[in-house]
Amino acid sequence: MRHAAARLLAAAWLASGASLDAQQLPDRDFAPRIAAPAFAPTSGPRLCVDEAHDNFHTLDNRFYAFGQLAARDGYRVAALRVRFDAASLGACDILVISNAQNGIPWNQQPRPTPSAFTSAEIAEVRAWVERGGALLLIADHQPLAGAARDLAAAFGAEFIDGFAYAGIEAASIEANRGGGSAAPTLFRPADSTLVGTHPIAQGRRASEHITQVRSFTGQAFRWPSAGVQALLRLPADYVSLEPRYAWQFDSTTASRPVGGWLQGATRHVGRGRAALFGEAAMFSAQLAGAERRPMGMNAPQAEQNAQFVLNTLHWLSGLLER
Repeated sequence: MRHAAARLLAAAWLASGASLDAQQLPDRDFAPRIAAPAFAPTSGPRLCVDEAHDNFHTLDNRFYAFGQLAARDGYRVAALRVRFDAASLGACDILVISNAQNGIPWNQQPRPTPSAFTSAEIAEVRAWVERGGALLLIADHQPLAGAARDLAAAFGAEFIDGFAYAGIEAASIEANRGGGSAAPTLFRPADSTLVGTHPIAQGRRASEHITQVRSFTGQAFRWPSAGVQALLRLPADYVSLEPRYAWQFDSTTASRPVGGWLQGATRHVGRGRAALFGEAAMFSAQLAGAERRPMGMNAPQAEQNAQFVLNTLHWLSGLLER
């Protein structure tokens, strides 16, 4: 693998002062048709999107399309801008956490990456789910996976603080930074990367069946707990690249095979439900880079992602059973 070349490209990008903030903007024109909304307008479950943890994705920015899609499906969508406790979580039926951060710049993160959440918050979220809450936890590649590691562990999952790439792409990893320009990760029932029997893949009716989902790098994770239903499995040739700092690769960068590992799965927890995903752009619709390339639900080969997002919310809402 040409890690040295990738390191030089990454160093040049970091030195240029470019930022992911500037490179990924919301696609505010993305509004796919919803043939059969799950709920009448503003009558559905209360959907809270975490914005209290320096989140990379927020409703007024990169998660704009997610919030709009959920609202048009009848969910009551609101930002949650306070820390997790019994009172704040009590205002939510579904809690969405996407790419929480710990406030430390990516190129200064110690290892292991510190948690974005306090131990008290993690205990509160776990207890809330057990009482009947529904959690959608999304954590992307390093250091975002590491920032959510402790919360995932409270549900029995192991988030891996790395970058999930096809083996052939790992040699030119920099081509995929800032907009997913390398070959996409596609999940399909035909190769068992998308578990077609999962209720999220099935949907409520034939018109909601999912036959392809596209993701954009992200992490690989494991979830060995009893009752876990795999949904997205990485292809057999995938590896996890785990550099000292995000995007800084060289010949010493740790690498491990992660073919068959998860990028999406669900589990019933007490009276509640938890859905964990290792990639966030698939739930968004963004415009990336100076070329404003579509990334997320609006991207080529992601035409079914919007329905996949709705199906995920429907499972969390109890509209889709086991």
